[in-house]
Amino acid sequence: MFRKELARWLRQRPYTLSELAQLCECKPRDVEDDLRHLERSLAREGLKLRVEPARCRHCGFVFSRDKLRKPGKCPKCRHTWIEEPRVWIGD
Repeated sequence: MFRKELARWLRQRPYTLSELAQLCECKPRDVEDDLRHLERSLAREGLKLRVEPARCRHCGFVFSRDKLRKPGKCPKCRHTWIEEPRVWIGD
């Protein structure tokens, strides 16, 4: 039930992990686990879980695409002003 609702939200617009955690009133780590499972389920339908990677708002450094959680610091400039990755469902 929860993963279907999660999929419905992600078809509407991109969300951050913390936004999804607030919507479902659970921990971001739990949402991340459900997203990884949802990713496998979507593959059977020919859909993909798309990820806009985290980005440093200070220097513009773009982090790895496979991470869903927000990094602590930028490896390039060491600032903590990081934009969270966003996820959504796409073709």
